[in-house]
Parts: sequence; structure tokens; C-alpha cells
Amino acid sequence: MTTATTMLPTEPAGPAEPGQADADAPRRIKARPAPADVVFRFAARSAGAAVLAVALLVGSFLAYRAGRALGVAKWGFFTTERWEPDEYSGGFGIAAVLSGTVVIAVIAIAFAVPLAVGAALYISEYSPRRIRRGLVSLVDLMAAVPSVVYGLFGVFLLQPNAIHLSRWLATYLGWIPFFRVSDYDVTNPLSSITVFTASSFMAGMVVAMMVTPIVCSISREVFAQAPVGEREGAYALGGTRWGMIRTVVLPYGRGGIIGGAMLGLGRALGETIAVYMIISPVFEIQWHVLQTGAISVSSLIALRYGDAGEFQISALMAAGLALFLMTLLVNFAASIIIGRSRSGAAS
Repeated sequence: MTTATTMLPTEPAGPAEPGQADADAPRRIKARPAPADVVFRFAARSAGAAVLAVALLVGSFLAYRAGRALGVAKWGFFTTERWEPDEYSGGFGIAAVLSGTVVIAVIAIAFAVPLAVGAALYISEYSPRRIRRGLVSLVDLMAAVPSVVYGLFGVFLLQPNAIHLSRWLATYLGWIPFFRVSDYDVTNPLSSITVFTASSFMAGMVVAMMVTPIVCSISREVFAQAPVGEREGAYALGGTRWGMIRTVVLPYGRGGIIGGAMLGLGRALGETIAVYMIISPVFEIQWHVLQTGAISVSSLIALRYGDAGEFQISALMAAGLALFLMTLLVNFAASIIIGRSRSGAAS
């Protein structure tokens, strides 16, 4: 006798109990920061908010005080070369002073970046350990020297000696428009060399000495963070010290070098007293960097602030607002470059 067995379909499982569902769910971890962490977080956020608030207040104040002059000059403020602020006729602008500011800053960066990168490489890669700390302190000390001291150095020591370099550049590289000097005859040995004094070139070299410590410090910190594993790998493949620097350190610190150069550019754009002591004010776009005559926004403010009337003060505030925005833009671009670079990343 055969018995047939019928397999009944399995009934679906019923809904899980509430307690079982809660047990299967991941447990939420609630972090309770220590009181010291709470205080530090509040202090850090407050400091960051205060910096942003101060920058916003400065920009708002300059925009408010500059509104009167900008309302008179309108868009001609950015295209007019002469500086004769008149409330009724207008006819003043920052085309000359803005171009002079950029030219002086670019010359300063052209001198400062190679010098700063070379100094940073020597300190981080070549200098003996026993003198490295002293070299770092010496470079950092250069950033603490007042700008008026650099101005005196440029007037009484640098310019009388660098004037021969300007004459050499005008003689042998005068075919380049930037190095051409209109009032100097290169074929006449008796031509006066005073046409090379108080130029953008001289002011740029003085500002370069002030920018060099900033670029050097940032580059040195970036070079020191180059991964040890990649350094040793370059040596293991038979590379020399310079080969290791060229293939590991410099590519790793490229973003830091660019960011440091742009931060130095921001400092060079706003330099005042040293430039004011060197240059001879000329309110025209001066592309001949070796020739006497230059002007910058900061030196314009220092030159005209003392005897300026109410409307002239508004015009100077407008020039300061343009410099503030330009410097802010340069520093913002530098922070983006540093943030996106490989510098500081893990190997």
C-alpha cells in the first residue's frame, strides 16, 4: 500500500515583530564631544566668521565712500589715464595707476619666484641640518622688516647699482618693446643714465625683496611634505639628488609654488611706502619698464591723501576699492590652486 504525500506550499512569513526590526537596524552612534572640543569648535568658527565679517565691512565701507566719485566718473573711471578728480566734469580714472600696479607686481614676482624657490630647495634639500633652523629663522625674519627699510635700501643702495643693469638691458635688449627707453641713445656713451632711475623696474626689484620670504616659506613647507616613499623610490632607481628633486619634489610642490607666487603677487599689488619712495609719479600708461616714471594705486593714495578734499577722498576710496577687489581675487585664486594641487596629499 502506497501512501501519497502532498507538499503544501510554505506560507509566507508574517510581518516582523517591532522589536526584531529594531534589533536588525544599525545602531545609531551619538557622539558627545568633550567640553574642550566644543569650546575649540566655537572659537574656530567665531574667528573664521570674524575674518569674513571684517573683509565684508572693509569692502562695504570702500564701496559706500566711493559711490560719489564712481557716480560722476562712471565707466570712464577704468579707462581714463589722467587723475584730476572734478565733481562736475569728471575726467579722471585709474587706467594708468592700475596698469602701473600690475607691471610693478609682475616684475616683483619675476624676480622673487626663482630666488624664493631656489632658497626653499636649498634649505629643505641641501642645507646641513645644524644650520637649517637658522636659515629658516633668517628668511622668516625678512618678512618682519618694515617696508620703509626696504624703501631706504632701494633708494640709497640698490638703485645706484642696479641702474647699470637697466642700461645693459636697454642697450642689448632694447628691441623688445618693454625694454625700450625713448630718451636714451644707446650709441652715445655720454647719454645721461638718469632716465633709468625711479622706474617700474627699480620699484619691482625692491618689492621682490619683500615678496621673497612669503613665497620661500610656502615653497619650503610644501617641499618638506614630499612623500618619503617616493623619494626613496627615486634613489632606488639610481636617481641622483637633483633627479629626485626634479621628478618627485618639484612635481609634488608645483601647486604650492603657484599658490605661494600668487599670494606674493597679492602682497606686491598692495605695497605702498617702498614703491612711493622709489618711483616718480607719471599719470600715463607706462609700458617701458626701464624708463623713469611709474605710479601704483597704493602710492597714489599715499601721494594725494594729505591734501585731498571731500570729493578727492571719494575718488581715492574708489581707487582703493579697485585694489581691494583685485587683491581679493588674486588671493582667492591662490587658495583654489593650493586646495586643488597635489601638495600636501598622501603618497
